[in-house]
Amino acid sequence: MIPENLPIPQPGEPIPWTKLEDSLLSPEINRMKETPQDPLWHPEGNVWTHTQMVLDVLTQSEEWKNASSENRSILFLAALLHDLGKLLCTRTENSRIISPNHGRIGAKYAREILWKRFQMAGSKESQRIRETICSLIRFHSSPVHFLDSDHPEYLVLRPASDGDTALSMSNRLLAALVHADLNGRGKNTDSISSSLEALELYRQMAEEYECLDGPFPFSSPWSRFTYFSKRTEWPRTDLFDNSWGEVILLSALPGTGKDTYYRNHLSDRPMISLDTIREEMKIAPEANQNAVAGKARDRAKEFLRIKQPFVWNATNISDFIRGSVVRLCMDYGASVRIIFLEASWEETLKRNKSRKKAVPESVLDHLLAKLEPPSVREAPNVDWIIS
Repeated sequence: MIPENLPIPQPGEPIPWTKLEDSLLSPEINRMKETPQDPLWHPEGNVWTHTQMVLDVLTQSEEWKNASSENRSILFLAALLHDLGKLLCTRTENSRIISPNHGRIGAKYAREILWKRFQMAGSKESQRIRETICSLIRFHSSPVHFLDSDHPEYLVLRPASDGDTALSMSNRLLAALVHADLNGRGKNTDSISSSLEALELYRQMAEEYECLDGPFPFSSPWSRFTYFSKRTEWPRTDLFDNSWGEVILLSALPGTGKDTYYRNHLSDRPMISLDTIREEMKIAPEANQNAVAGKARDRAKEFLRIKQPFVWNATNISDFIRGSVVRLCMDYGASVRIIFLEASWEETLKRNKSRKKAVPESVLDHLLAKLEPPSVREAPNVDWIIS
């Protein structure tokens, strides 16, 4: 579902700048105009000037003109929002303007805007398009630096793997965005020429590894996980799955329906619920959760010692939080399946209000701003489900 209230041009049409600046994105566009950039890399000036130049280059490219209507919209929105993270992380350090980690920060910021403001949540189509846009934003700085890695193929396979969940994501789209980003600048320096050469090598490696237009064809989900968790360095290695059983890790915002999903699909196994532990310990959702998490881990270890599959029911909104649970289970020889549940923002608020103990809406806002849906790099199996 492409937002109808965002004007996206067709090939040959001019970019409707005035309509964009008057759209629901006007607060961010105004901040882009006020956010500076390092003149060494961006002599054209502020973030909005650069973004306009990127969109001009993108919409004049044959790659964009020849893409499907949906992919043109995805690329346009990704280019429009690709430097959104700079609004939050730009600072001056040693007389240089820097924006560290702006890709990942921008992806979360874009997700929050698309989810709430443009209602791109609660359906498979809106989820697929939204997360493709967010994945492009997150990885748009990666291709020009991939040769700096000891394992450059890892940095090529990583963005492509998002296509296993955000089905429209591909390295071909990523390369088109990066090409426009590099050319949408004040002047073509030697550094930019070098980056364009690196991008071409990135495309060639993606083609060599069969992941230019989709994910790399791992022999199995287990082999995919062992590669991305760096248990093996060769993606074509086919390792035997020697786990004794599967732990289910639920991931969702409060009010999305985790308890209902458990009752309908997973009630044959015991559940560790952080909400239940909070009630037992009389700890509010907005308070420090370390004691709650500690109690949950203790109960998980009891199940893991006797090889009892179970369900871990919590919000688990970031890969950092999920990763600690996955590592715990894997250390005991269990496999893990992460199930990510999603509902529209309106439905989430409605369900939350009907809960016995509703989560404050300010907490929901905070959690959505931090949300990162799980990728297939995090566990042997990952499912995205519309609740």
